[in-house]
Amino acid sequence: QVHLVESGGGSVQAGGSLRLACAASTYTYSWSYMGCMGWFRQAPGKKREGVAAINSEGNTNVADSVKGRFTISKDNAKKSLYLQMNSLKPEDTAMYYCAAGRGLCSGGNWYDGTWYNYWGQGTQVTVSS
Repeated sequence: QVHLVESGGGSVQAGGSLRLACAASTYTYSWSYMGCMGWFRQAPGKKREGVAAINSEGNTNVADSVKGRFTISKDNAKKSLYLQMNSLKPEDTAMYYCAAGRGLCSGGNWYDGTWYNYWGQGTQVTVSS
């Protein structure tokens, strides 16, 4: 079993930055071989959308809506996943969730929610104009 806990959310003004972290409670061996780890977000009244993902081979994918502003990274030794968010916009306001899956993600399943086995409880990000 993998338990994920997000942190780092908060309220910032447009143009500001935040760094989200996701800590996993599992064996380091298990975490490093997790095939897919990603960040998703959901704003009130909107569907959940994938933001960024990274697989066990180190390949990353970033959604067009945040490309050039958000960066995903992971630290296997710390069993952690990160999302560096720069140049934040009011439309980035949402609850952000980290997720992890055993299968390798690539191609069309980067943001397929069914590919992810474990989800955190979320951390709120609010960007004011």
